[in-house]
Amino acid sequence: MRKTRILASGAAASLALTLAACGVVGGDSESEGSGGDTLEQLKDDGKITVGFAGEEPYSFEKDGELDGATIALHEEIFGELGIEEVEGVKTEWNSLIPGLNAGDFDVVSAGMSILPDRCKQADFGDPEILYTTALMVPKGNPKNLNDLEDVKDKNAKVATMTGAIEAGYAKDMGLKGATEVGSPQDGMDAVTKGRADAFALTAISLRTMADKEQNSKVEVTEPFVAVVDGKEQVGAGATVFRKEDTELRDAYNEELAKITESKEEYEKVIGEYGFTDAERPKGDLTTESLCKGELPDAK
Repeated sequence: MRKTRILASGAAASLALTLAACGVVGGDSESEGSGGDTLEQLKDDGKITVGFAGEEPYSFEKDGELDGATIALHEEIFGELGIEEVEGVKTEWNSLIPGLNAGDFDVVSAGMSILPDRCKQADFGDPEILYTTALMVPKGNPKNLNDLEDVKDKNAKVATMTGAIEAGYAKDMGLKGATEVGSPQDGMDAVTKGRADAFALTAISLRTMADKEQNSKVEVTEPFVAVVDGKEQVGAGATVFRKEDTELRDAYNEELAKITESKEEYEKVIGEYGFTDAERPKGDLTTESLCKGELPDAK
């Protein structure tokens, strides 16, 4: 798969990026604010600039080139739309949407979760990555912990990462044996050193970490969707567009559907980054419902 270059990094390069990026970017007074022109402009230019935050396995820099699952999706989809090059601009996570709206890049490629507050600032494409939770446990899973309900029922000790959504699950579920750690590595250390019976985090993150570390003392459970107060805690990530770029968003969604509607196609495009059918959006999950903060009742 062809990788593409990193244009620049950080807010200090904002002016240069404005001149280099595509679509409404570049100071063309006729195209600024005209969402219908963006797709055609990108096709004419033959390239699109994406903002990314450098998080494995979603979008990151490797040997000076773009890599990751969302980059693979974008190379596939934008290629089908006649846009052959994908260029990247690395920025801080909290600067992705502001940078998008400022014209520093054309879309956000970071697997960003669809949340109501974010939907007020920009438009999200259709869900492309389903976020599930998993547990990292000692090899052999001696306490047979498969989800947070097991943790609660067995009064097990679980570690969660400060600021991560799993820490909120633990609090809302009243898990008495829950403690917080500062990083994923701290969570793994808590399990391997016996301070915790399990470490709860996003499934894909745990799998990536376990594979990378090749730690024979731990294993990762099958993914699950946490249930809090009878509601499935469903989350999904998507590509982010400026609100005026509806034509670009709709064209992207049409091509995305050809990938997400098929297990085989989905894993063909991003399977090499550890994504499986468990992360493939399906069913009634929609951007509209997630933007409203609506969660389904547990089945």
